[in-house]
Amino acid sequence: MESRPLRYFVAVAEELNFARAADRLGISAPPLSRAIRKLEADLGVTLLERTTHSVALTPAGRVLLTEARAALDALHAAGRRAQRASSPDAKLVLAVKADGDGGLLETILTSFAADPAALPVSIRLSGWGEQVRLLRQGEADAALLYDPFDRTGLDAEPIFVEPRSAVLPAAHPLAARDRLSLADLALPGVEPGDLVGLGRFLDSTVEQHGFIDLAQLLARVELGDLVTLLPQSVTYRYPRPGVAYRPVLDAPPATLWIAWPQQSCSMATAALVRAAASAVG
Repeated sequence: MESRPLRYFVAVAEELNFARAADRLGISAPPLSRAIRKLEADLGVTLLERTTHSVALTPAGRVLLTEARAALDALHAAGRRAQRASSPDAKLVLAVKADGDGGLLETILTSFAADPAALPVSIRLSGWGEQVRLLRQGEADAALLYDPFDRTGLDAEPIFVEPRSAVLPAAHPLAARDRLSLADLALPGVEPGDLVGLGRFLDSTVEQHGFIDLAQLLARVELGDLVTLLPQSVTYRYPRPGVAYRPVLDAPPATLWIAWPQQSCSMATAALVRAAASAVG
């Protein structure tokens, strides 16, 4: 299947309007409609339910929308990786959040440099949850990130597992305790062993406050506006007088992973994965 019919379909599926999709694609509506009908005929399924006033996705259309987005992302990423590989000063790009390496980045890079397949490494400092996007778009070859994260189209290897700690204002009543439970914290949707619920809570916290880095988050905690969870290694490296860190005995553990695109055939990326997997002896 060619990429153009998929691009056309994604535009219509996202706009649910042929005229708007045609404007977005820079073509007129009639050839767009013909292209969608041909795609349906080629696949032997109905992708869109059309009436005079509306366009809606069928179950088959919803499935194809998810798969088409992934396929187009992979095609775009492959082009980016090819362009970077053709550069005379080719490098391996590793995406890392500034406080998201578990303190292992230097160890990993030292081990990687000793591998015959190693390339120079360019560290791409990323924001909250940005590493997956960089991998999918071909802007990074590998990434260090904590779970939970969307692994669609990615391979990943665990590096390090550690507890999570509560992050509280120093004046918070719970800061007087030596250890806490999730029930004490009453974080919305966060239950013991539930990484999905924890991920939703963390994502909503970042979105609500617009955090771009850990310093902003800790400043908000100091102001008394926020209680959250962080990997224990992060709390060790960022002591602040206005913030209390307390172990949470039943919080889902934090696993640091190295992730890379499933379709990657890079020997340098494979060497980096080996170095990361052996970083904790």
